[in-house]
Amino acid sequence: MVVKNQKMKKDKIIYWVLTILLSLSLALAGIMYITAPVMATGFSHLGFPAYFRVELGVAKIIGAVVLLLPVIPGRVKEWAYIGTAIVFISAFIAHTSVDGVRTTTSAIIFIGIWAASFIYFNKVSR
Repeated sequence: MVVKNQKMKKDKIIYWVLTILLSLSLALAGIMYITAPVMATGFSHLGFPAYFRVELGVAKIIGAVVLLLPVIPGRVKEWAYIGTAIVFISAFIAHTSVDGVRTTTSAIIFIGIWAASFIYFNKVSR
C-alpha cells in the first residue's frame, strides 16, 4: 500500500510539473500572439490571416487555464488536450510546409511535453 501511494505521489508531481510547463508555454504564446508585432509578421509569413493569430492566441490562453484549474471536469480537460495536440501538429505542418523541418524544433519539443502530460493526466485521473 505504501509503495502504491509513493508511486501515485510521484505520478502527481510529474503530472503537475509537465502540465505547468505546457500551460505556461500555451499562455505565453497566446499572449505573444495577441501583443507581439513579430508574431503578426510570422503568421503572415506562414500565410495565415491576422484574425487567426488572435483567435489562436485566445484559444491557447483558455486551454492553459483549463489544463491548470483542478475544478475543471476531466472530460473538458481531455478536449483541451485534444485541441492542444491539433495546434502543435498544425504548427509542425505549417512550419515544415513553408520553411522546412529545421524550423520545427519547438513544436516537436512541446508535442513531447504534451504527450507526457496527457499520459500522466490519465494515470492520475484513474
